[in-house]
Amino acid sequence: MIDWKALATEKRNSVNSLIPKPWRLESPIPPASEQRDVTGKFIQQFLSPREIEITETDAVGIVKNTTSGSWKAREVAEAFCHRAALAHQMVNCLHEIFFDAAISDAQKLDDYYAEHKKPIGPLHGLPVSLKDQFHVKGVETTMGYVGWIGTFEGKKNTGKEKIFESEMVTELRALGAVLYCKTSVPHTLMAGETVNNIIDYTWNPKNRLLASGGSSGGEGALIGLKGSPVGFGTDIGGSIRIPAAFNGFYGIRPSSGRLPYEGMANSMDGQNSILSVVGPLGTSVGSLKLVIKSLLSQQPWLHDPLVSEIPWRDEQEQAIFDIVKSSGGGQLAFAVMKSDGIVQPQPPVLRAIEMVVKVIEKLGHKVIEWNPPSHSRAVDLAYKTWVYDGGADVHDAFALSGEPMSNQIKPAYGTRKAEYTASQIAAVNIQKREYQKEYMEYWNSTSALTGTGRPVEAIIAPVAPFPAARPEMYTYYGMSTWVNLLDYSAAILPVTQVDKSIDVIDKEYKPMNEHDEKVYSSYDPEIYDGAHVSIQVVGRRFQEEKVLALTEILGDALGKHIA
Repeated sequence: MIDWKALATEKRNSVNSLIPKPWRLESPIPPASEQRDVTGKFIQQFLSPREIEITETDAVGIVKNTTSGSWKAREVAEAFCHRAALAHQMVNCLHEIFFDAAISDAQKLDDYYAEHKKPIGPLHGLPVSLKDQFHVKGVETTMGYVGWIGTFEGKKNTGKEKIFESEMVTELRALGAVLYCKTSVPHTLMAGETVNNIIDYTWNPKNRLLASGGSSGGEGALIGLKGSPVGFGTDIGGSIRIPAAFNGFYGIRPSSGRLPYEGMANSMDGQNSILSVVGPLGTSVGSLKLVIKSLLSQQPWLHDPLVSEIPWRDEQEQAIFDIVKSSGGGQLAFAVMKSDGIVQPQPPVLRAIEMVVKVIEKLGHKVIEWNPPSHSRAVDLAYKTWVYDGGADVHDAFALSGEPMSNQIKPAYGTRKAEYTASQIAAVNIQKREYQKEYMEYWNSTSALTGTGRPVEAIIAPVAPFPAARPEMYTYYGMSTWVNLLDYSAAILPVTQVDKSIDVIDKEYKPMNEHDEKVYSSYDPEIYDGAHVSIQVVGRRFQEEKVLALTEILGDALGKHIA
């Protein structure tokens, strides 16, 4: 039998040893009880003024400098590698480090620019971090499983180990991006916290008493510490939106088929009722637009059979700006959903929603209440799709090493269950389609309420019932999963921070059910003080350009254009 503890320790140490000695912290940082927040001035103390300037520039600003030759790609890569190394030592956010390869690639970009006097592509010299589902040459993809160490997705001697690259990796390289690290995930990917037996727990850098989110939690923590200007995660139940929200920056879950997932590792591969999607996270809306637009210029539909042929549509984005800028001031219409009828968000999240509503009204736009078809139906259907195989995929992965399953995963997968039959899966798919149709027609019906002659542009809603989860207290995912069932495009809007003097416990509130009781009882203003609070802006299928435009308008009005 494999000694999984020894294997995990060896892997962890081998990755940590790749941090250059000058970048290693001389002594451990203070415990969270003494130093909750390691963002801002705390991490800056270990960086030079020039490194701070570079790493606190968003992706749009970086490529403006690197594509014009003002900044060298190598200097930018070194600055982000240094900051990422510091971030990892503070919150455990990296699975793979390939700084040497990144700096070498960046030097090649500089050499190309020196010779040709032009950039290789629109992302020339832009560091991009990747969730540990992407295959990148020279490094492993463990996806948090000890049993995947030294293998290709748990299989040995495939010829793909450390050679094969995912489709999006190929496209990012062609665009001039510099890849330098892969970020932590919870084993199985099916959790809103990031924990596994290799790196342990990935903490929220703004408040280290809380989770960084999941399953793209390493991306959340790394970008939260500005160790990356933009990165890519995946989302099957909230895994892009949750980390972006918990760490106070922007992210978008596109509809399935918009961006290439081809060649990425995954859990429950072949479960097609709700597809996991890949999308960007970053410190500005402009960063998200930049990388999506650039990737679509590579025509990914020619290399990924599941990508739809939808180039970037400036006109969809422009249509929103045209309404806003029209004579007399055109009106947009938003719906607001404070609760999904199952769980009531905690006080800071409710305050954030109210802040956004007030901003929308101050801008002269309309807000209506969202009363959709039952969200409990959506949650029930989504949860069924995650256990079609009775947990076989994840149990087989754990069995490779004999490692234990984390407590966060046990409620859904602790016991292996009977697999669904083809007829049962078909029945779920029919119910899903019927629900999508019902929701679609409800959305259409709002044209009678908006006063604009159009249905609402988007829904303002919580993405989670709390600003961030406390460890082992993320027990309800319904506020994010309904978006996945409907395959809507949804972006995160950072709004504010928890203020314990304002966001007090509502002692009069009576929880609606067991889920609601757990959320209500887990709120402690003292623990949450200072944490980021964000909401989601939800649009219809394939409305990524529109959703980002709306999110940018609201972000600008909130003063959060660049987090």
